[in-house]
Amino acid sequence: MTPPGRLAWLDALRGLAALAVLAEHLLPWVVPSLRPYRFNLGLYGILVFFLVSGYIIPTSLERRGDVKAFWVARFFRLYPLYLTVIVLVLAMSVWIPVRDEVPRDASAVAAHATMLLDVVGMAGVADTMWTLSYEMVFYLLVTALFATRAHTASGVPAVLFGLAAVAAGLLLPAPPLTGAWVAYGSCAVFVVGLVCVMTGRFRTAAACVLGVVALALLLSSSRTPWFGAAVLAVMFTGTVIYRWEQGTGSLWPVAAAAVLVALSPVRAVQTGWWWVEPDVWITTIALAGATFAGAMALRRRRLPRLLVGAGLISYSLYLVHHPLLKLFTRITGDLRWSPLHVQIPMAVTFVLLIVLASSVTYRSVERPMQRLGRRLTAAHASKDESRRPAQEARHLGG
Repeated sequence: MTPPGRLAWLDALRGLAALAVLAEHLLPWVVPSLRPYRFNLGLYGILVFFLVSGYIIPTSLERRGDVKAFWVARFFRLYPLYLTVIVLVLAMSVWIPVRDEVPRDASAVAAHATMLLDVVGMAGVADTMWTLSYEMVFYLLVTALFATRAHTASGVPAVLFGLAAVAAGLLLPAPPLTGAWVAYGSCAVFVVGLVCVMTGRFRTAAACVLGVVALALLLSSSRTPWFGAAVLAVMFTGTVIYRWEQGTGSLWPVAAAAVLVALSPVRAVQTGWWWVEPDVWITTIALAGATFAGAMALRRRRLPRLLVGAGLISYSLYLVHHPLLKLFTRITGDLRWSPLHVQIPMAVTFVLLIVLASSVTYRSVERPMQRLGRRLTAAHASKDESRRPAQEARHLGG
């Protein structure tokens, strides 16, 4: 057990979520008889991740009160490992080909550069990268809300995205906008807009444009529009929970958003996806919500060291595990028909190797880059502080 900390419960949730996604990808290829079908393990883990992001990301921005510092921190948190995994997958491609769904042209570069893969209809070189699209959309929307001082009304976006998910589930079986031009156009807007946000030139206007474009992409060009809207409803639900905890908001939007998200895959059932069948979908949502609520209730208790430790390396665990699973199964061959006494030890071995590799990437890539980001943010803050007396002196002298 590890001593309770202010954010240890969130690390424990991240660790549990990452292990659930790992299990979802591991079990079908190594121990298929143990894979659950009453709920979707991978979706469960992803929903927990999204609730955690919704809870912590807006508070991170508001605590800093500095949009530039927020984006510097996000860049150094996400991109170094993301680029490392891309390099790893490309290096392995001589043996394990990159997914056929990834375009072999510059549009794939544009989509990967922004992380807006899923919302521009592109596949990532690593299967798990699609969720980063929705993280990025959330960051852009939160930045726009903060820049316009509308960030405290989190319940409204949660319910509106829930309504949008239901509407998209009924009216948009496929994205209306497709093609490489979406990736190119969004990349151009993303780069120019973030430059403006970071430099302070037309910051509010640029943040609003980025938010509007992110919203348009989510609803018109994402690979599954109803699901994208449902994801944002879940993330803003996490923010609503934080506002309620701080005594600045009500919990009713949580219930409203949950009902709407549960109803959202109305027509998706017709596609034959087992995970959107009402019993599986609702059970998965309920388990993710109960897990978050349970961890929040226990946030002042001692937490399992294993989960907290897994939470620290959760980003590495999430991004690294799928390429490594492909590599391991290529080496060992198809284990799906092997006897259970072979499958179980191989599964345990795979998990230990993946956790070890994730610990290495966390220590060698993630942590040093996060420290660099913090140093740059601190240097920027110090520079602003040093300028302030001179500016005040000029003002008083005038």
